[in-house]
Amino acid sequence: MARWAASLDMYRKVPVDLLEGTKRGSILSYGAILVMVTLFILETRAYFTTNWVSNLVLDDNDESRVMVNFNITMMDLRCDWAVVDTVSVLGTDQNVTAHVSKWNLDGVGIRKTYQGRNKNQKDIVLYDEDVTETHEELLENGEQAVILDYDTFQYAKNEFEYLFVDFFASWCSHCRDLAPTWETLAEVMEETAAELVDGQIDEEDWDEITKEEYEHAKAAEKPVMIAKVDCVLHHALCQENLIMAYPTLRLYVDGEHVDDYRGHRTVIEMADWLVQKEGKHEKETETSDSAATIAAQAARRRMEVEGDEAEWFNEIKHKHHRGKHNRNDNWDESEHPGCQIVGSLMIDRVPGNFHIQARSNQHDLVPHMTNVSHIVHELSIGDPLTRRMITGGKVELPKVVKDKFSPMDSNSYVTHEYHQAYHHYLKVVTTDIEGLKSYRGRQLKAYQIIYNSQRALYENNKVPEAKFIYDLAPIAVNYKKEGRHWYDYLTSLMAIIGGTFTVVGMMESGINAAVAKRRRR
Repeated sequence: MARWAASLDMYRKVPVDLLEGTKRGSILSYGAILVMVTLFILETRAYFTTNWVSNLVLDDNDESRVMVNFNITMMDLRCDWAVVDTVSVLGTDQNVTAHVSKWNLDGVGIRKTYQGRNKNQKDIVLYDEDVTETHEELLENGEQAVILDYDTFQYAKNEFEYLFVDFFASWCSHCRDLAPTWETLAEVMEETAAELVDGQIDEEDWDEITKEEYEHAKAAEKPVMIAKVDCVLHHALCQENLIMAYPTLRLYVDGEHVDDYRGHRTVIEMADWLVQKEGKHEKETETSDSAATIAAQAARRRMEVEGDEAEWFNEIKHKHHRGKHNRNDNWDESEHPGCQIVGSLMIDRVPGNFHIQARSNQHDLVPHMTNVSHIVHELSIGDPLTRRMITGGKVELPKVVKDKFSPMDSNSYVTHEYHQAYHHYLKVVTTDIEGLKSYRGRQLKAYQIIYNSQRALYENNKVPEAKFIYDLAPIAVNYKKEGRHWYDYLTSLMAIIGGTFTVVGMMESGINAAVAKRRRR
């Protein structure tokens, strides 16, 4: 055994006298050295370089819900009607209120006033319950609310200083409920005009005044002309005035649209509102009581209002004097059709959708006038901190992946035809990124979005909606950087040296054999 161990020698030496140097061997040696140095430099660079590695695994995310963050501008939808709903296979959550804010936008997209949280739309009184007569019973002595068509509408705007118009549709249930209240309001204005005229005529002049002259005098003294337009019969007129919901109660002053009434639909509330609007319009009135104020008092007498509500009316009556120089006096809602909706939603980790649509508890919306064109300023899924870290460069990512976490940002989706809206289909992929942690060391999940947007067509009686349909993939992706181990590096270096030496040696032996054979010939 000792003899065998002594005879083991893997590096036996050849006597120097037996070695012979050649010019060819010298050239190959320099070539071998050059190859080894080149491979050594490349291998060292590769050793100090890390590469992104991705792995596909089953999603083991145990979170039951995930956050959706959005900043979306509805280009032609009032904040009053813009609501956000979520729908999933687990149920429906209508008009989500938490963590959603809305801002009014003017016609060119400039953000104006803060609308507030996405609160549930305020429940208003849809008709005056104190009006006990039916619409047919009120019309037995004549109709006081003037019916307008295209030509008479233009005439009424030019002829009357104050024109209050009910744009309605015969099929609208809210409009039918309002009809008796609206006719009663018109009768109040008629009675007020008669009261004003009667106070101006002396007793001895009554015999000289004809019925036509009396009616003309009442029309001249009428505080506000109460009128109505049937949008079913006069579709073009309503479309020209951008009527998007029924009933729309719109006030015109000196032929110009001033505001739409959105309060309780009672005779007294509408009369008080007219007092406010007249006070804003006539800031330098010389009379202590305007015609509209007299009409409001007449409405109170007719509806027998007293107590605290009467005191509130007296407060409203003089409000325009205190707010005479209020900076919002010239605020015109008609110039602010857009709405910027900003916030977040918590959605179930199951297939579903969230959508932005026009809906009102007090109106029947006109489907063909509802435009849900929108701009997606931001749409991402997951903890907002994740987005900030990714966009802020605080976590490394492959370049091809970085833009997939919010690929819809700054995209516009405009529809130019009626009964159309964009639907967005989102495939959400859970993503684990090495180094993506919160300040407290909690591992954060990121979510890639693969989306496809299509324009959907709606039936004529359906209100369009901007819909975002999501589905979470069962597969998750892991991204991490990997470098080479030190023992891999050493192995590669030895392989370079030994391999180069062996290959060059084989080349030299082959060349030597070929040359020797040729010499023997």
